[in-house]
Amino acid sequence: MTTGALATATAKATARPAARGLAAPAVLAVFLAVVLIPFLSLLLAALQPAGTPLTGFAWPRGIHLENFGHAWSAAGFGTLLRSSAVIALSVVPAAVVCATLAGYALATMDVPGRGKLYAYLLLGLSIPVEVTVIPLYYDLRAVGLTNTVPGLALAEIGAFMPFGVFWMRAHFATMPRSLIEAARLDGASSWTTLWRVLMPSSRPAVTTLGVLYFVWSWNQFLLPLVLIQDPGRRTAPAGLGLFTGQYEVDVPLLAAATLIVIAPVVLVYLFFQRHFINGVLSGALKG
Repeated sequence: MTTGALATATAKATARPAARGLAAPAVLAVFLAVVLIPFLSLLLAALQPAGTPLTGFAWPRGIHLENFGHAWSAAGFGTLLRSSAVIALSVVPAAVVCATLAGYALATMDVPGRGKLYAYLLLGLSIPVEVTVIPLYYDLRAVGLTNTVPGLALAEIGAFMPFGVFWMRAHFATMPRSLIEAARLDGASSWTTLWRVLMPSSRPAVTTLGVLYFVWSWNQFLLPLVLIQDPGRRTAPAGLGLFTGQYEVDVPLLAAATLIVIAPVVLVYLFFQRHFINGVLSGALKG
């Protein structure tokens, strides 16, 4: 091999790792732009003067924060956000506990017919909420639970349970069996094994599930719209839908209202971001 050919091969070999090193940041930059540009466009629209016709990405002519105050008072977001918070805080803990217990039982115990029971639960992942909402309304009305927070909370817990059981069962199934067997040899009950042996290392998975449940409960639109008829008990997304019908031509006001509704979800995700990512990555690595 000549000196020139050797130099060319060396340069190519050096360039390949550099190209690979630049590929990951480039892909991350693209995904970051895809996520942030819609939020930036929404924020810029909310800062425009009220009633400004907008058709795309536009820099605001001044900062008009009064749009947020107008949207807050016109839609009654104080009541709507409080209703959403009450429902989410009722749904998330109960759903996480139920999913954790069910996933633990299906993964570690000899439950009679657990294969069929698990398959039945997984069917819930393939059934859209739109198919069940009308029968659910009549069932809840028959027991007097329509237009109530407990009725809506029970409906959301049932809707979220298939994924939660699937998630927690997969997590417990990948944990070392030696931990469970050692705890049983020491005389620990199933309850003690779960809470004192398995749960300390299950916090990322449980936190991830809790964050997902909160996002799904907060963003739920159809169930609150059908099951709650009292305007004072509607959730923020349902109230935003009605607000959109009233102010459909006022884009800055609609953008401000949308930012108000999604702000709690963004804050919760940012607060639990590290635990959420750890939970997702640990699940991917174990899978």
